[in-house]
Amino acid sequence: MSGTPDHGALRAWAREILERAAGPGVAAVHHPLGFVCLPVERDGGAGVCLHVWTSELPAAAPTTSAIHCHSWELDSYVLFGAVGNRLPELAPDGRPTHRLFAVTSGPDGDELRPTERTVRHAAGTAERFGAGAVYRLRAGVFHESVVAADGAATIALGAERPGLPNLSLGPLGGAAHRVARRPCEGAALRTVARAALAGLSG
Repeated sequence: MSGTPDHGALRAWAREILERAAGPGVAAVHHPLGFVCLPVERDGGAGVCLHVWTSELPAAAPTTSAIHCHSWELDSYVLFGAVGNRLPELAPDGRPTHRLFAVTSGPDGDELRPTERTVRHAAGTAERFGAGAVYRLRAGVFHESVVAADGAATIALGAERPGLPNLSLGPLGGAAHRVARRPCEGAALRTVARAALAGLSG
């Protein structure tokens, strides 16, 4: 996203997608990190999604941690609510506190495998973005997204950077495992869509 966003056009576009989800429905999945992803368009290594966080659904329980980095550049426009990112400090030296897990994603889930890389975790910086803001997360930057209980939604534009890994911060002794991607459909999807529409109207 470059230049000044057309707030009205972006909100109208998101409203159209959400109204479809609240009615006959669109494809959506429960992301392991606690939001619902509504994929809108995919073209090779680029994609557009709506991300919705709402307390109407059970909280996420990541199998490793919520701290991760991904292999794509991510530009996000905040439709409503506020999204925070914690940016921890991870040092390869000293007494390690965590192990890095490689994440390989497929259409129905994620394979997480412990790597040889260990790090020492410390609190770093934090940033917060309110409605109408655009923020960028660079590929390879470790972060943890934080959203208040009243929820939020973003339009997310991703651009793959080939050769970069998807990584998650996990326990030192953690084993390889698989996490299923559950579809969000039926009554659950309608609940998410209506909560997001209410947020857009607020």
